[in-house]
Parts: sequence; structure tokens; C-alpha cells
Amino acid sequence: MGDVNTSYVSDHTKWIDAQMKENPAWAEDQKAGRALWWDKKQTNDATARNSESKVAQKPYPYDVNFYTE
Repeated sequence: MGDVNTSYVSDHTKWIDAQMKENPAWAEDQKAGRALWWDKKQTNDATARNSESKVAQKPYPYDVNFYTE
């Protein structure tokens, strides 16, 4: 096998990199947005409630022949 060329950078990545250089405050905004929606500590009570609220999935949900409602 030959050498793998890892020097390719997509146009999108180049554009994002340029935008981040022009707008360094975006990194902090991005962290704040992530903390708002995703980075949450979960309590044992919340974990238990989430586990109890799960509904059993039927065997292959995309095949109409398996529904017996």
C-alpha cells in the first residue's frame, strides 16, 4: 500500500477556520450554547425516571407485518 495523503483540507474546513480567526468570540458563544443544552449534570432521580419511562421497542419497527395492534 502507498502513502496516505493527509494534507487535504476541504473548502468548508478552510472557511470555518477563516471565520473562527475573524470572530474569536464565537468559540465562547459555542461553549455557552453547548452548556445551555447539552452539558448538564444528571441526578440519580432523573436517571431513574428516564429508565422507567422507556417504552419497549417492537422487533423491526419499519416492517408493517410485525405490528399486532
